[in-house]
Amino acid sequence: MSSTTVDHAHDHSHDHSHDHAHDHPHGFRRWLFATNHKDIGSLYLWFAFTMLLSGGVLALMIRAELFQPGLQLVQPEFFNQLTTMHGLIMVFGAIMPAFVGFANWMIPLQIGASDMAFARMNNFSFWLMPPAAILLVASFWVPGGATAAGWTLYAPLSTQMGPGMDMAIFAVHIMGASSIMGSINIITTILNMRAPGMTLMKMPMFCWTWLITAYLLIAVMPVLAGAITMTLTDRHFGTSFFNAAGGGDPVMYQHIFWFFGHPEVYIMILPAFGIVSQIVPAFARKPLFGYASMVYATASIAILSFIVWAHHMFTTGMPVTAQLFFMYATMLISVPTGVKVFNWVATMWKGSMTFETPMLFAVGFIFVFTMGGFTGLILAVTPIDIQLQDTYYVVAHFHYVLVAGSLFALFAGYYYWSPKWTGFMYNETRGKIHFWGSLIAFNVTFFPMHFLGLAGMPRRYADYPAQFTDFNQVATIGAFWFGLMQVYFILAVVIPSIKGGKPAPAKPWDGAEGLEWTVPSPAPFHTFEEPPVVK
Repeated sequence: MSSTTVDHAHDHSHDHSHDHAHDHPHGFRRWLFATNHKDIGSLYLWFAFTMLLSGGVLALMIRAELFQPGLQLVQPEFFNQLTTMHGLIMVFGAIMPAFVGFANWMIPLQIGASDMAFARMNNFSFWLMPPAAILLVASFWVPGGATAAGWTLYAPLSTQMGPGMDMAIFAVHIMGASSIMGSINIITTILNMRAPGMTLMKMPMFCWTWLITAYLLIAVMPVLAGAITMTLTDRHFGTSFFNAAGGGDPVMYQHIFWFFGHPEVYIMILPAFGIVSQIVPAFARKPLFGYASMVYATASIAILSFIVWAHHMFTTGMPVTAQLFFMYATMLISVPTGVKVFNWVATMWKGSMTFETPMLFAVGFIFVFTMGGFTGLILAVTPIDIQLQDTYYVVAHFHYVLVAGSLFALFAGYYYWSPKWTGFMYNETRGKIHFWGSLIAFNVTFFPMHFLGLAGMPRRYADYPAQFTDFNQVATIGAFWFGLMQVYFILAVVIPSIKGGKPAPAKPWDGAEGLEWTVPSPAPFHTFEEPPVVK
């Protein structure tokens, strides 16, 4: 993919620079009133990392309590607040905003657009997030504490909690509104603002995965809003949507929630697939194998994600025909996912591979995500799932796809694109320390949980029988190690590479393709004012 830009700066350089001085605000105004896609992308990324550390502290409190049997540090009621808030903060505060940050930064650069379609709505989308985060975190200090209904907020627990539950409902509403507006912006930008010559089937995979993800978000965020609104009216306005005594049904909540919740888990992984699909070809120095099949596989996953939701509910007493339908539909969704893994491996096959940190995280992603995919396939089998439901096997499974999936891909994307963001190369040795430390600590933390789950240890319990002690101690040590690696990442990798280092060339990776590598590093405040032409 090559591009040509027409430079008008010399024709009327005086007016040009004058205009630019005006629309580049400084100080707090640059961030508070940000309309530039790069600034908003940076705001999302900083917000997401802050939330990652907050949710991480809650996770470490959970693991510290579980270091040995008995109650060490917290009461069971507070333990349940920790598990609930850890999930809510990580899903809605860390993973999703981080991917939106990547979308804001990279989509205009990759399609040759001057900015996002709706610059002011983009600002509003971001600034909805901090109040929501404050609502969530502050709910620990209201009477009764934070909600302890699980991140899924199941009735009847959710209808019985204190005001912390209402704060969580409000926070999720606000974050949902942010997601919907962000998605409208992404879809409009991709469909309307591509450079001349860039057809949809010439678009980078990251843009494709985000286009499809944005449609998923618009489809399912209103469903979540409906579920929590019904919860709110059950709590305060005398309705009985989920109250059996009033003719309602708590299982109906689960159906509505998971109709949102299953597409949601693909919302949290499809952009990761996009990032990995950019990085593997760059470091294998080969085009992506099966580009068209990657696009169709992504679309297939999105479509199938709407017909598998009740595999989260195999133990609620559904008819056997429904169990069979959801079991086979879930097994079917592993096919397009397998296509993706095959294509990544085929891209690497006989490539001239080098293993800089982005490639390490991408290959680490493929390895550990595939493991998480296999445990998902196991949980899709109804009779097995009935044994493993709500055990640590499930915790192991979804952390393999969410931490080793979403988070590792985000790290890969950071190392790949940060030279373009900061103008400096990160320290390669420190990046490799971050990778190996994170990969090993992750497996030390979560691999033993498969065994705990197979042995019958239930999740969301503050205490456990003595026979589970050894694996829990291993997991807790791994968790603290993993947390320290992320502190190392921010202090030893991110902050030094913002402050300085080896200046980054426009194209720091010799195998990288795409319009983002045609602009200088760091990417200037304004790019592509004259659209590039894609040949």
